Amino acid sequence: MTLPAIQIKQMSKQYRLGVVGTGTLSHDLNRWWHQVRGKEDPYLKVGEENNQEVVGSSEYVWALRDINLEVQEGEIVGIIGSNGAGKSTLLKILSRVTAPSEGVFRARGRIASLLEVGTGFHKELTGRENIFLNGAILGMTKAEVREKLDEIVAFSGVERYVDTPVKRYSSGMKVRLAFAVAAHLEPEILIVDEVLAVGDAAFQKKAIGKMQEVSAGGQRTVLFVSHNMGAVSRLCNRGVVLKHGKIVYDGSTNEAIRTYANINAQVSTQSIGERTDRKGLGEYQFKEVWVENEDGHVVKEAATGSRVRVHTRIAPRQDVGEKQVYAAICFRDQFGSRLFTLSTSLFSKRVTLDGETLLTFEIKRMPLSEGDYLAELYIAEGRGDTLVQDQLLNAFQLTVFGNDFFRSGDPQPRGLDQFYVDFSVYQDKNVEVITT
Repeated sequence: MTLPAIQIKQMSKQYRLGVVGTGTLSHDLNRWWHQVRGKEDPYLKVGEENNQEVVGSSEYVWALRDINLEVQEGEIVGIIGSNGAGKSTLLKILSRVTAPSEGVFRARGRIASLLEVGTGFHKELTGRENIFLNGAILGMTKAEVREKLDEIVAFSGVERYVDTPVKRYSSGMKVRLAFAVAAHLEPEILIVDEVLAVGDAAFQKKAIGKMQEVSAGGQRTVLFVSHNMGAVSRLCNRGVVLKHGKIVYDGSTNEAIRTYANINAQVSTQSIGERTDRKGLGEYQFKEVWVENEDGHVVKEAATGSRVRVHTRIAPRQDVGEKQVYAAICFRDQFGSRLFTLSTSLFSKRVTLDGETLLTFEIKRMPLSEGDYLAELYIAEGRGDTLVQDQLLNAFQLTVFGNDFFRSGDPQPRGLDQFYVDFSVYQDKNVEVITT
């Protein structure tokens, strides 16, 4: 019977919020006292799951909980899940960057990891010197690394800078060289965590091809974390979905992607005024949101190319007086990728909030093709993340159905979602404050 390349049994990882390690001498002594008496760590009995959608009360959270997983040699496994699901923690444990709180894992063979930009590089050494350093870490001789050197440098595309200290490299150059080193020095297990997103499209395509190549012989295993579902679908022959630190699906790649999409598409049944999974100062908050079609009817779906109005009611938490804010609605697909944003900041205009306010975004031609979309609501006193008053992900879902408004005979003309978004913003329902 062939042993798996990676075997994980009942593995969990617990963190204490706000500190490194246990954080206090009393906790360390308490753990030691239980250990010498042969008893279980008392702090492993407490803690909450890592659910960022609710406000917890415990100072301990489980980044991973009861993970059981086997990966066979030659498999390319996609690890997918929302931010905070535990993907990076799992890969850090497998890369021996951190240790599990409970459970065990076994890995057969050398592991090369790309967990973040510049992983495994010494910034004062040149690119060439770092290639030899990484080879030594993987247990290779100088002669073995020298044999692969030209191939690594050519693949990375940094020939001109290979004798320059990597501290002077751009993020993309570091990623290209790091991936080239990890892929060409023949580790039995290659772990890649989202860092390829830093590279350009051409390099991402080349990197995916290389990962397929290294696993084609059935001797090397790849664990791949990405939010790019297209890359996961093309590369992986198996998918594992994490949610709140637990495995919720392990099987075919296509079904894993569907499971992930369904998780992302879940909109809270609470009214947005009652939801606690929001960010910001909260002096002003979104209390209601509803969508109307061009006939003025409240709807949950709209036709491609039709006129749509999104009404939001914003109210102060208390008497805070007048605020000048930027307001925005961002539409995303089921995987969380941003498609377009309706924002007053596009015109350097602010909305005046003074007590309860009704703000309406009117999309003059819905630019999305058929599908389900999620919307994020946002108000802030400054641009970007400056003085955010209220930010609410997955505030509502909108279903768009095909409509042949170009009269081309095609209800979903290709490239429609690339068109310029024509919209207006109204305050107090009838007073237009911004228009395009």
